[in-house]
Amino acid sequence: MGHQRLVHTVSFESARKLTRVPPGHPCGRLYGLAFQLEIHVEGELDPATGMVVDFAVLEEAFAPLRAQLDHNYLNELPGLENPTSEVLAEWIWERLAPGLPGLRKLVLWENERSRVEFCG
Repeated sequence: MGHQRLVHTVSFESARKLTRVPPGHPCGRLYGLAFQLEIHVEGELDPATGMVVDFAVLEEAFAPLRAQLDHNYLNELPGLENPTSEVLAEWIWERLAPGLPGLRKLVLWENERSRVEFCG
């Protein structure tokens, strides 16, 4: 069977302020974002199931992180004292990758124009 890539999108809403921007920068004030996170997984198609991995497995893998991130203030989480999207994408990867061996990339959208792509 063939090698395939799955992409599953999850969402969460968080508040943050960036702590290392110049004085007067708007991101230095508290604000909220509705994040979209694409989880890219690669693997071989299982002939028994016809799937690489069930999308429900990806939801379950992200659920503990959603519990920490959703409707929360990111700056209060250890490792996210300066929660840029770049830092946040790597933070999520470090927690998601151990349970998802086929994880290849995360794409974190902070709005419809701006995203970060992280490949651990």
